[in-house]
Amino acid sequence: MKGVLSFIAALAVAAGAAVAVAQSSVDEEIAERIAPAGETCMKGDECAAAAPAAAASSGGARSGSDVYSAHCAACHATGAAGAPKMGDAGAWGPRVAKGMDTLYTHAINGFNAMPAKGLCMTCSDDEVKAAVDHMVEGSK
Repeated sequence: MKGVLSFIAALAVAAGAAVAVAQSSVDEEIAERIAPAGETCMKGDECAAAAPAAAASSGGARSGSDVYSAHCAACHATGAAGAPKMGDAGAWGPRVAKGMDTLYTHAINGFNAMPAKGLCMTCSDDEVKAAVDHMVEGSK
């Protein structure tokens, strides 16, 4: 009888250890998922190996077409939130009539439903201007 009780006690200890190891692993995974932003690798950070900003590995600026495809098309290809669709000369005409400097200012600083830089916080002002040029050219 003493042997059976010893065996059951050993099983209980082993099971408890296995549960503790499993729980520790789950706790670590949860901690990684909820870590504060300053402790994780975010898009645009050097640690983001595949970040689009790192795609310009030659050190050059992204083209207007690249910026449009990655950031602007979400609204300007669909007309979301009233964005003028690329290729729609009627929608772009009145905007272009206000002058390119006005279009650049609106794209960089935001205007109406358009957020600043179309939420491309890794884009330089020149890259945003190139994207505007690309959309205007494609809408003539």
